[in-house]
Amino acid sequence: MKFGVYPAYIGGQDITGDNPQFVHTVTARALIEDTFPSLRLKRDLDLGIVSPDTAGEQVVGACVVADETMARQALEAAARAAAEWRLVPLERRLEVGRRIGERLLEHRAPLVEILVAEGTPRDAAEGMLTGIPFTSWSKETLEWCAEQLEFRRRDGEREMILRRLPDGVVCINPPQNAATVNALNGLTALLAGNTVVVRAPRGVALSCMYAMREVVAPVLEEMGAPAGTVNAFCGAPMLETWLASEHVDDVLYFGGSKKGLEFEADAVAAGKKPILELAGNDCCVVWHDADLDAAVESITQFFLNSGQICNVPNQVVAHPAIADELIARVVEATAEIRPGFPDEPGVVLTPVLGVDWFYGCLGEALAKSAKLVHGGRRLEVDGTPSSTGFFVEPTVVRVDGMRGARSLSVVRDETFFPLLPIIVPEAGSSDEDLLVEVLEFVNSNAYGLRNSVWSGDPEMVGRFLDGVTNAGNLKINDSHSGFVPFLPNQGGPGLTGGAFGEASHPMLRTTRLQGVSILRPASDKEHAS
Repeated sequence: MKFGVYPAYIGGQDITGDNPQFVHTVTARALIEDTFPSLRLKRDLDLGIVSPDTAGEQVVGACVVADETMARQALEAAARAAAEWRLVPLERRLEVGRRIGERLLEHRAPLVEILVAEGTPRDAAEGMLTGIPFTSWSKETLEWCAEQLEFRRRDGEREMILRRLPDGVVCINPPQNAATVNALNGLTALLAGNTVVVRAPRGVALSCMYAMREVVAPVLEEMGAPAGTVNAFCGAPMLETWLASEHVDDVLYFGGSKKGLEFEADAVAAGKKPILELAGNDCCVVWHDADLDAAVESITQFFLNSGQICNVPNQVVAHPAIADELIARVVEATAEIRPGFPDEPGVVLTPVLGVDWFYGCLGEALAKSAKLVHGGRRLEVDGTPSSTGFFVEPTVVRVDGMRGARSLSVVRDETFFPLLPIIVPEAGSSDEDLLVEVLEFVNSNAYGLRNSVWSGDPEMVGRFLDGVTNAGNLKINDSHSGFVPFLPNQGGPGLTGGAFGEASHPMLRTTRLQGVSILRPASDKEHAS
């Protein structure tokens, strides 16, 4: 196996347990090319029936699967390290962050190879890993977050401090569809002085464990961080264990809205802080004076990973004056998107897990007068239409009228497949009335991850800036899905982040505010002078 076997990393040590079980990574190419034999091979490897040494190049690595005992050991290790790590000077913790960013770039090539083996298209994997050190782990982001951790003022003899203290032990439960990048984003919590436990999902554990063991752990060890500052293991969800543990303070939860909001209630009842990163159902508004070329480039980001990621424009509202031209350009661009193996350059689409869900939403939309303007077929990996293909052709529907648009599931709900609705408001209204209607539509979205707006009129840009209040991120004439330094790339209200949802820098969300007032004794004053 090219990348070997990764044990759990707990308390600064590699742990396999008394009776280790393993989960193996079989390449996505093998699973697409020869599905059932590859699944049998993976099963036999995991059960120990077949030796990895005889499995060939389609097996790239394995991870030890943690049991409940190892999960508790990870929490205990994090709790032991918490008091010491919290007192490490902020500048030293920031140096840890700087080195992790540098090390990510040094390990980009092997991480890309693992992500591709797990099923992420190569271009997407390279973009994600290249971007992380310049966004969530960038100098601009980390230094700004650090500035928010403490403010000092004086009132005569009184010294006043407003500071943010680390919550303590933070557990990260990253999602199956983007585990490594989200685990790394959440890991910035350690720079605030928290200790961290990361659970790598079993289906994509190898990339996550590689990042923790080969990138993060060595930096912490070099910097003298206490053992247990970061702990990582592959395993089943451990949410009940975390909520029941006296050691856990925060849980960074990724998942769907329904289960996520239920978890929020359970976490609050258990006395834990839930930080939710749930679903997104983002809206992109294209006004009549927009740069259509740039808007189309941003809109087609929806089809990344076949629409199976959160931070993409799930629906478009097109001004009636340009709707026909915009739709024609979107269809032209969409027609160039093809399926393929993830290790091939230029591939965007990935196999769709919810094909029945896709056809249910499409059928409902068409039954309620939406118009199919492109796509709608299942495809084989070479692009051939097929009733059994793993891929779904990028699909665009036109929805006329905003008032009834949310009666359609494809508009109302987050979807995880490549079906894009373009909503065209009724013509005949003045631009002022239309603006009011569009703002109401955008702000009434039950989700709140991010929204984007395209307009070439500075006054109209200002109106949208003042008027769009929903979402953790608002992009104006900028890439809808792109991450940038300084701004958070996650979080939002509603079904995206729950009752406490907002744009989220984990380094800040895993802290709490404390006010301090000090009148120093006379001996302190004399000593200071």
